[in-house]
Parts: sequence; structure tokens; C-alpha cells
Amino acid sequence: MQAPAYTHRIRVYWEDTDAGGIVFYANYLKFFERARTEWLRARGIGQQQLREQTGGMFVVTDAQLRYHRPARLDDELLVTARLQEAGRASLTIAQQAWLADSSDVNTPPASLLCEAQVRIGWVAGDSLRPARMPAALVHSLSAT
Repeated sequence: MQAPAYTHRIRVYWEDTDAGGIVFYANYLKFFERARTEWLRARGIGQQQLREQTGGMFVVTDAQLRYHRPARLDDELLVTARLQEAGRASLTIAQQAWLADSSDVNTPPASLLCEAQVRIGWVAGDSLRPARMPAALVHSLSAT
């Protein structure tokens, strides 16, 4: 059984759009980053605190995106993050950006805008060399 996806709401602002009022394609990476950060936070994991306590941090090592429909100025998006795979030194996160239909969280989203698979690797301190994640971290991320 798949773990449920964490959902984060994001409003599209002028700064997110191109001259035509459509979300600039690269901004989906920022939306996905925010959702992953809030997904970690919802599990009690602050990235700054994690770095201070362990000396390590996550870095994006691979991102594959597929665009389906454009988002526009003032749209409200539901951006999801779900752990797809956990290894000793990396995580693969499945993410989607949906156009929200209404302010009711129980209303299913209207349409899929973009989806991604993002792999984040664990690196040690200032060397930024790949390393094994602390066991307690892997356990807390794998728990549903």
C-alpha cells in the first residue's frame, strides 16, 4: 500500500509567471521544493536543525518533470510530496502539482498540471560527499 501524499497549498503570484500570466516552467521546481520542505517539517524534521545536529543535508541529485497543463496568475495549487523509495543515501519523492478546485480540502483537485520524480541525496558537511543517512532519519521518513 502506498503512503498518502503530503499536500501543500500554493498561490500563483506575478513573480511566478511569464509575460502571458502563465507559470514559468522552472517555477514548478520551486513549488516542489517548498512541498518537500513542508513534508519534512510535518514529520518533525527541520532542514537547518538537521544540518546542525548531524552535519549532513539533502541535495537534489535528479529531477524528472512532465508538464500537462499550464497554471495561471492567481490559481491555487495543491502540490504533493510522497516518499516513493528510500535508500541508505537517497530518497526518491513522487510529486504532483494540481489545480485546486475550491477552498474545501475534501474536494478533489480539478486537473493535474505537472508531475515529477525528484531524487534527493544525503551529503556530509562541507565536503558535500555522498554519505549514508542517519538510521533514525531513515526510520522517521519511512514511517507512514
